[in-house]
Amino acid sequence: MKHHKEEEKNLDFVYYLVGLVSGLFVGAIIDKGFTWIFVGGVLGLLTASFFITVLVKGRGEKA
Repeated sequence: MKHHKEEEKNLDFVYYLVGLVSGLFVGAIIDKGFTWIFVGGVLGLLTASFFITVLVKGRGEKA
């Protein structure tokens, strides 16, 4: 019998989605114009990518 190794699902899109929605929400709260909503979205995506690459990098590695 062969043992099947289960594939891990990549759920990184959740971090990007949360970062985008949070950035858009913060940009809308600033209430300086529609431009800040897009700036908030971009900054939210950048924050999510930083979080994934630096802080979540070793989540699957064993010590």
